[in-house]
Amino acid sequence: MSVNSPKFIKTSLAGARFEDVNLNSAYFDDVNLGGASFFNVSLAGAKFHDINFRNVKITDANLNGMKINGILVTELFRAYGA
Repeated sequence: MSVNSPKFIKTSLAGARFEDVNLNSAYFDDVNLGGASFFNVSLAGAKFHDINFRNVKITDANLNGMKINGILVTELFRAYGA
């Protein structure tokens, strides 16, 4: 993160709407996105650690190359018969 990067610390952006926003290389720590909706979003190359995905729904997603715990998701689906 560069010295001049905007910082939001202990900030509420509840109800905020982001459209055509570039968050490339953004860093999120201790962030609550519960109930958030994502449409037409690229997470290519993103990394997730210690994430709560309880009740998350993913539809119409390109999962090529996506890994969960080191296992390709496409291989998991293939093994599961989905």
